[in-house]
Amino acid sequence: MARGIQVGDKAPDFTLQDQSGQQVRLQDRLGQGVVVLYFYPKDDTSGCTAEACAFRDSHEIFTDAGAQVIGVSSDSADKHASFSDKHQLPFTLLSDQGGQVRKLYGVPTLLGVIPGRVTYVIDRQGIVRNVFNSMTGIGKHVSEALDMVTQLQSAAG
Repeated sequence: MARGIQVGDKAPDFTLQDQSGQQVRLQDRLGQGVVVLYFYPKDDTSGCTAEACAFRDSHEIFTDAGAQVIGVSSDSADKHASFSDKHQLPFTLLSDQGGQVRKLYGVPTLLGVIPGRVTYVIDRQGIVRNVFNSMTGIGKHVSEALDMVTQLQSAAG
């Protein structure tokens, strides 16, 4: 098994469908700024809802720092659309049905079945600057990502 994407690695490019049925390519988004890419197990479960809402509540801070948040799970685009509407999520959710992108990044599974929860902060050059892997430290995904985005912004400024 691959070791997974680490800090300093080039983030693998991919194209997936978002919650409105549009194709989203990572490379295109990196052209617009820093990307906070977070993989999560499933829409509408308690932990994933808490995480999505935490990213939602900090969305303005990420945007002000020139970053965009993108959530990825293997749920369908339709399921993402209802999850997004229900919780008023202002960011992109991508459908990785079959888990190819999850495998590309080497996101681990818990007990071999439950998809892991990992957040990557990727700079404009496509280099991974931060990796945070925790099934339970939901709030830390947001705070860790925010810290790194802020550091990248001050370094660029």
